Amino acid sequence: MAFDFEMIQQVYNRMDANIAAARKLIGRPLTLTEKILYNHLWNKHAAEAFKRGVDYVDFAPDRVACQDATAQMALLQFMHAGKPKVAVPTTVHCDHLIQAKQGAKADLKRANETSNEVFDFLESVSNKYGIGFWKPGAGIIHQVVLENYAFPGGMMIGTDSHTVNAGGLGMIAIGVGGADAVDVMAGMAWELKFPKLIGVKLTGKLSGWTAPKDVILKVAEILTVKGGTGAVIEYFGEGALSMSCTGKGTICNMGAEVGATTSTFGYDESMDRYLRATGRADVADAANKVKAHLTGDPEVYANPETYFDQVIEIDLSTLEPHLNGPFTPDLATPISKMAETAKKNDWPLQVEVGLIGSCTNSSYEDISRAASLAKQVSDKNLKTKSKFTITPGSEQVRFTIERDGLIDTFDKIGATVFANACGPCIGMWDRYGDKAADGPRNTIVHSFNRNFAKRADGNPNTLAFVGSPELVTAIAIAGRLDFNPLTDTLINEDGEEVRLDEPRGYELPPEGFAVEDSGYVAPAADSNQVTIKVDLESQRLQLLDPFCGY
Repeated sequence: MAFDFEMIQQVYNRMDANIAAARKLIGRPLTLTEKILYNHLWNKHAAEAFKRGVDYVDFAPDRVACQDATAQMALLQFMHAGKPKVAVPTTVHCDHLIQAKQGAKADLKRANETSNEVFDFLESVSNKYGIGFWKPGAGIIHQVVLENYAFPGGMMIGTDSHTVNAGGLGMIAIGVGGADAVDVMAGMAWELKFPKLIGVKLTGKLSGWTAPKDVILKVAEILTVKGGTGAVIEYFGEGALSMSCTGKGTICNMGAEVGATTSTFGYDESMDRYLRATGRADVADAANKVKAHLTGDPEVYANPETYFDQVIEIDLSTLEPHLNGPFTPDLATPISKMAETAKKNDWPLQVEVGLIGSCTNSSYEDISRAASLAKQVSDKNLKTKSKFTITPGSEQVRFTIERDGLIDTFDKIGATVFANACGPCIGMWDRYGDKAADGPRNTIVHSFNRNFAKRADGNPNTLAFVGSPELVTAIAIAGRLDFNPLTDTLINEDGEEVRLDEPRGYELPPEGFAVEDSGYVAPAADSNQVTIKVDLESQRLQLLDPFCGY
């Protein structure tokens, strides 16, 4: 699948002039967010500086991504735009309509039977209008975008709130409604209120049990679920430079849970490494030539209070692993306080299920760190006390972790590997089967992004807690919410007291990524040969009548 290098080069080629003009217009150094926004103005150059949180501005995004649930109406509308193909690079990803129940193979087969008319329609429209199509099972939209399309300094919109995940690769990526996506696909401007700016300064370095997920769990506690509304969160500092690109993606992904327009990081060596590992050395080389434009001006980060509307500082060296919840992603509890807090609130201590993966936390680094804990179950003669599931974010990640023996490691502790799709994270989890999903109070832990009542399994009595994949894995092994792997021990099958070693993993696969069939389908070279597949008698999909003009 092409990553539109010519388009990326055009974005970089205009940076010198556009950023210089913006700096002169505003009369001060620029944040990364401002550089990207001013480089993507629809009218090319602004007459005056835009007022944050006040002015509505027209932008020209570089690309669009749609997931299968929202793409249906968007593509039905685009078909009436009178355009032979989309105006900007666009992709459709089939990830929302696959229910997690038995395991990847059976679940994917069932989805292809129950939603085949939707998948056929989306593929045929994509084929006709120059849209890249990712088949069911190819992966979750945000992970696939990060692996294939996101690039430093770019701007994209997507018909899903967690489009913001691409900020981990230095983009301004924003979730929108289908109508907004159709406008951009048809070659029109996209309007956004010029955002306020929140700066998050990261100092120190993560170590031990603490993960990038804990950064955003802490930010969620500070900002609450509404504190980022109308703002872009820009991360910077030595701590940001010490984290992996996919770790940055995790942090940006959950920016949606504090209401932020999006989140982003400046370009650094971790992004260079990730681009090269995912087959985009050309993009990395091009980005390195303009890297001064792909991060905020030095003066901004030296005196952030002068340039941001709000500044937060987090020391990664002292940050504890957190569990957030239940029922809201901003109720944060450090793991050292969980036993006390759970007892005080009468939360069920037995953990029924631990779930890792999703678009938020399914990188090779995430899975390899969790696998290092799973391996200790057999090494230390332990037994996993909770059910355990894994949802890979893409076929590339799934194929690579299978090749490297990580899935086999999880199999040995009785894990279920679900399809490369959203699954339980968006409520597409048939946890109870034919039983009513309103059972007794129970606790689950997961590495997803949201945990509102009924979010994962439809049961209002399920208390869901959000944590890093490694913390979720440790708690699933112990089977208890009040287990602190930093200090607590477990009793193994021989009656011995043992402690879990700190998780270990790899930022990127040592032998590189691999995949046999990524699930990508390129659009037809001759759209005239393509017929849109839709059943006129369908009760699920209905073609739209042309809009009337008066």
